[in-house]
Amino acid sequence: MSKAQIGVYGLGTMGSALALNMAEHGFQVAVTNREVDWIAPFMQEAGDLAKNLHPFDTLEEFIQGLATPRVILFMIPSTKPMDMMIEAVTPLLEPGDTIIDGGNANFHDTRRRSALMAKQDLHFVGMGVSGGESGARHGPSMMVGGTKHSWTQLKPILQEIAAKYQGDPCVDHLGPDGAGHFVKTAHNGIEYADMQAIAEIYALLRDVTGWDAPQIGALFEGWNDGPLHSYLIGISGKVLQATDPETGKPVVDLIVDQAGQKGTGRWTVIEALKLGQSASAIEGAVGARAWSAEKETRKVAQGLLTAGTIPVDLPDADDLQAALLAARILGHAQGFRVLQAASDEYDWSLNLPRIAEIWRAGCIIRSSLLDDLADALRSDPPQGELILAPAIRASLDTTIAPLRRVVASAVTNGIPVPALTGALAWYDSIRTARGSTNLIQAQRDFFGEHGFIRIDKDGVQHGPWNS
Repeated sequence: MSKAQIGVYGLGTMGSALALNMAEHGFQVAVTNREVDWIAPFMQEAGDLAKNLHPFDTLEEFIQGLATPRVILFMIPSTKPMDMMIEAVTPLLEPGDTIIDGGNANFHDTRRRSALMAKQDLHFVGMGVSGGESGARHGPSMMVGGTKHSWTQLKPILQEIAAKYQGDPCVDHLGPDGAGHFVKTAHNGIEYADMQAIAEIYALLRDVTGWDAPQIGALFEGWNDGPLHSYLIGISGKVLQATDPETGKPVVDLIVDQAGQKGTGRWTVIEALKLGQSASAIEGAVGARAWSAEKETRKVAQGLLTAGTIPVDLPDADDLQAALLAARILGHAQGFRVLQAASDEYDWSLNLPRIAEIWRAGCIIRSSLLDDLADALRSDPPQGELILAPAIRASLDTTIAPLRRVVASAVTNGIPVPALTGALAWYDSIRTARGSTNLIQAQRDFFGEHGFIRIDKDGVQHGPWNS
């Protein structure tokens, strides 16, 4: 039997889909799984593709079944199991071999693992994979971090199995060590903000205007043919118009309003704050999911905290559409700002326009907006700020006023819109040349003698309040 070109360890949803994708593109793929009894059903599912799949029952046989230098994709939890796997597999490898973590890993772990393996002339790749099961099977967007040596090995395979946007593979080598996993983290943060902003528009239509789910879904379906065209708007329209076969009611109305999260949104916010950035739309989305878990508290509070709401009409559908577009632009801009800050901090030299391009197909946040953002990022905008690029300014010039009207209506009606509000507050903060933090500096000097910079003198100064 000829040796396999790549190995896939872990035949769960994503691992099995990626293995079948590779086999379908003609690659010889070694496969195995910790629970050996998963292997036979997987091979049966593969059908005609089984001719390109090479199953092994043990880790040792799996490693020996790979052509050298070896390339092994691990689709297992990126926490302690990955560290245990590295410890188990390293003695079986040879210098020049590459192992890939294709899960949602914390990029700090990826950097640590890369440094550890480099000491043995082994290569560790952190690869973000977006698109869910369908994307993994038929063409995901992939964000690769690691050495140039490992990219040389991976490039022919990944470019074949990736999603294509007008023929361009939605995959690239983005930088060393944790760069790929950080870009995937930021992708997920933007995804959180996008999903929350859509949900907030849905809530306004439901709770202020009284529209039912199918009406809102039809509106979203129409919006998907315009500037809001995106995977998330498209599936939101479908979800809202789906009917439960048992009750005849909209399925979405039967779902408890408690959202799960796996941590990548929180990581985006944490790293943004560490890097001195504000990702307020993403922060709002993460906070909203956290509060959604407090269902019992919210039920009690609804009957007790009743003050201050004033019923007003919601702006029309055109305003809602424009407001959502503005919020999406600003949420993406925050994500790219965090990416640039991380690139500077970790010396990654991230290519932001290319990142926007590899998100145009295959991934969850794919949308027509990303084409515009890629062009804007290439245009050398003032201060390097995406929202200062002429084309993006033009879009915001026509959508910020609707966003203000929608946020004002939501606040007056007492409908929480943390993502929309956070996006607008960030926009206003960026455009305010003279803010209010001069008072904060005075306060800090008063109680802690931290000092401040005066507009008419050089150097650190102190106020007269403590003399």
